[in-house]
Amino acid sequence: MRRAPLLTLLLTLGISTAEARVRLGELLPQHPWTAAAQEVVVVYSHDCGDLGDLWSAVLAAGLPVRAVNAEDYPSPAPAGVQAWTGEAATTFARQLRVGAYPTVLLVQDGRIMNAWEGTFSGRLE
Repeated sequence: MRRAPLLTLLLTLGISTAEARVRLGELLPQHPWTAAAQEVVVVYSHDCGDLGDLWSAVLAAGLPVRAVNAEDYPSPAPAGVQAWTGEAATTFARQLRVGAYPTVLLVQDGRIMNAWEGTFSGRLE
C-alpha cells in the first residue's frame, strides 16, 4: 500500500464546501483509546453511504486511525480498524458539534488541528 503524504490528504479533504462546526485547537472529548502524537479520527454513521474511498485515503496517510460510529446503528470500519460504537460514541460526536457525517479530524497531541465534514469525492494520486 502506497502512503499518501499527510498534506495531500488534508488538501484533498479540504476541497469540501461543507463547513465544520468542530472547533480547531480544542481538545478531543473523552474517548476510549490511547492518544497518539498525531492521529486521524473519522466520525461517521450508518447513513453515510459508501465510504470506501474515504477510508482508503485516510488509511494511506500512515497515521493511527480512530473510527467513531455514532448514532446507534452499527456500520463497519475497514479491516484492522476497531470502530467505537454505542451511546458513548454518539455523545462524543455531539460534544464535538459534528455538523455532518462523515467528519475527519486531524488530531495532534489531543487537539483538533484540522476538520473536514461532508461527502468525500476526491482522489489521492
